Order: sequence, then C-alpha cells, then structure tokens
Amino acid sequence: MIMEITYPLYLAISIAVTVWVARSLSRNGRVFLVDSFGGHEQLADSINHLLVVGFYLINIGYVTLALRYGEKPADVTGAMEYLSSKVGLVLVVLGAMHFFNMYAILKLRRKATQFYEEKIADDAPASPIAAPAKVY
Repeated sequence: MIMEITYPLYLAISIAVTVWVARSLSRNGRVFLVDSFGGHEQLADSINHLLVVGFYLINIGYVTLALRYGEKPADVTGAMEYLSSKVGLVLVVLGAMHFFNMYAILKLRRKATQFYEEKIADDAPASPIAAPAKVY
C-alpha cells in the first residue's frame, strides 16, 4: 500500500520540478540566446525550443526509468526516505542538465559571436586609408 502512494508522489513532484525548471530556463535564457545570435529572435526562439524539448526528454526519461530502482520501503519512514532519495537524484540530474545546457549555449554564443565579428570585419574597409575619398 505504501508504494501505491509513494510512486504517484515521486512522479508528481519530479515532473512538476522538471516542468518548472524547463520553463524558468526557457524564459530567462531567451534574452541570452537572442543576444548570442545577434538579435535574431526567431533563431534564438527556435534553439530555445529545441533545448527545452531535449531537456524534457532526458529528464522525464530519467524519472520514469529510475522509478523501478531502489529498495522498496516497508513502512512510512522508509517511504519518506525512498521518496527523498528519488527526488534528490532527480534534482541532481536537473542541475547537471542545467549546466550542460549552459555549456552548450555558451559554445553556441562563442561561435555566433565569432561569425558576426568575422562578418563585420569582411564588410568593413580594411583601413581608413583604403576607404574611398569623399567627393564634394
């Protein structure tokens, strides 16, 4: 009877925290992504969405796979400890995914910044001396 209560609690808490973290990262990371891609909001939003989908797939996949692992509790105290360790592992995985996402975004930002800097350098005159003279 204890597991019939513990499993739904574990799933509800884990999925709720996953959704909350994903929404928070998506909402607050959007500004960073838009800046990283030179103000191209559509590109930033697209990448943001792809990151969120991947985040959900990995984390909810982990939550459901981890459901069967661990020694099943026999009493209420054991159920609380079981639930605590399960949710704690989910939080650690969410934290790791957050850092992985930040690393991936940082790499994307570096590439985009380098691309835009090269594009600006290619479009600009080589030096002020080489610029055409103004005719009045």
